[in-house]
Amino acid sequence: MDSSLIKKISQRVLDLEAKAIESLKALPEQPLVRVVEAILVCKGRVVLSGIGKSALVAQKIVATLNSTGTPALFMHAADAVHGDWGMVQLEDLVMVLSQSGNSPEIRALLPMIRQGGQRLVAITGDAESALGLAAGEYVLLSHVEAEACPHNLAPTTSTTVQIVWGDILAVVLIELRRFSKGDFARVHPGGVLGKQLYLRVEDLVSRNARPAVDPQAGFKALVTEISSGRMGATAVVDAGRPVGVITDGDLRRLLESGKETKGLVAEELMSPSPRTVTMDSLAVEALALMRAHQITQLLAVDEQGHYAGVVHLHDLLREGVV
Repeated sequence: MDSSLIKKISQRVLDLEAKAIESLKALPEQPLVRVVEAILVCKGRVVLSGIGKSALVAQKIVATLNSTGTPALFMHAADAVHGDWGMVQLEDLVMVLSQSGNSPEIRALLPMIRQGGQRLVAITGDAESALGLAAGEYVLLSHVEAEACPHNLAPTTSTTVQIVWGDILAVVLIELRRFSKGDFARVHPGGVLGKQLYLRVEDLVSRNARPAVDPQAGFKALVTEISSGRMGATAVVDAGRPVGVITDGDLRRLLESGKETKGLVAEELMSPSPRTVTMDSLAVEALALMRAHQITQLLAVDEQGHYAGVVHLHDLLREGVV
């Protein structure tokens, strides 16, 4: 296999698509401003439609908008004329993607939008097409000099530009609506991303043992507490506050040193000023602390600074936060 040929072709594709994306910067800003304003004042949903590859891009944009605070749904242009138009409400905004803007399915859809009274936005490569003319001032141009396909047939560069337009709209709307991480977490409760945004230390600590010893606890009490808690460590607590931490590694190193353990107490063995994390901190923040200090557990404290438990790296691994 000719690796140099593969590299040459891939570079050509990258150059073509990068040039097409770069050309969007030269387009006048007013069409985008008008489209964004129309979406912001829309009291209904953004209904995206298209045919062929453009329909697939429309579905991707729908998913992005829904996940970032803009209610959206997909309606295939071919199905619209066979009953799916019934999902569109008066206060919705309809956004149609079509590179040519003249396909039969798109032409059939336009009178329905006009009769329904919905605002029409077009993402098209031809502002003078049937779709472009119907959308009027609400056209986002996706014109490209050539598709990356060597025959200039398969939608490649043009669909990339359509996706970029969708991303631009989504990000602009995120910022203008001040869509926060908390908002994002509410619509992404599942998966790693959701857990990074909503899972808190309290959710993890509440499931774990709460190993703790007094500063004057002896060696045997330390071993028992660390073993029974199965957290690999115990807090040393004085007047409700953690003043130190002792890990199973500390005990191993003590035994390996050959030092006499009789008469030793917790405050002599502990690492003072232990790393702590508040119960209302995000789990991902606890992970960042562990990584920064190269440790595998943190002591959790409540808002008054009282000892509340231990969060372990294994908790984060189990929840898929790492």
